[in-house]
Amino acid sequence: MGVTEDLADALARDVLAAQDEMGQERFYLEVAKMLASMSPSMEEGFMTAMRVRLAERRARDLLVRKLDAHRKAAKGD
Repeated sequence: MGVTEDLADALARDVLAAQDEMGQERFYLEVAKMLASMSPSMEEGFMTAMRVRLAERRARDLLVRKLDAHRKAAKGD
């Protein structure tokens, strides 16, 4: 990755952690708006990193729930 992508991804990780701590699941949009006014390239990289990380998080949650349900059902047999 280039410098912009590396910085955007690092910021995305930090923003995810911060919004989890603050309980503000859409805080990243505020950060993106500020970035867009300063550097559209950085904002684009940040939003890509956020979308990918949020999608992975939701997919992993689904995987865990489905696997847990499967294992509980298998124990019940």
